[in-house]
Amino acid sequence: QVQLVESGGGLVQPGGSLRLSCATSGFPLDGHIIGWFRQAPGKERKGIACISISDGNTHYADTAKGRFTISGDNASNTVYLQMNSLQVEDTADYYCSATRFGMCDSSWSQAPRWRYWWGQGTQVTVSS
Repeated sequence: QVQLVESGGGLVQPGGSLRLSCATSGFPLDGHIIGWFRQAPGKERKGIACISISDGNTHYADTAKGRFTISGDNASNTVYLQMNSLQVEDTADYYCSATRFGMCDSSWSQAPRWRYWWGQGTQVTVSS
């Protein structure tokens, strides 16, 4: 049974940091692209970052470049998203995803949503 369980969300002040975790089970990280999406209230879900554990390739949306870092641990089947210099605009529900389709590049987040496995999400609120 495929499971993705996010944790690490919460309330943080602007300029602060959070590390999100995605614990996976039921499938190997190798051969899959693991990524993070986020969805702000009233807006569509958008891809933030992905990683291909097999070759270490990563890709970031422009809004995440230089601030967020995605990494994975094959031994624990866990993927992380380190978020630094958080801004109010980063407030959203963050979702971990996995897909066997495509590559971890600029096209990663554009596939039909049924092609992804999803976690339940974790809320990130950036506010003073």
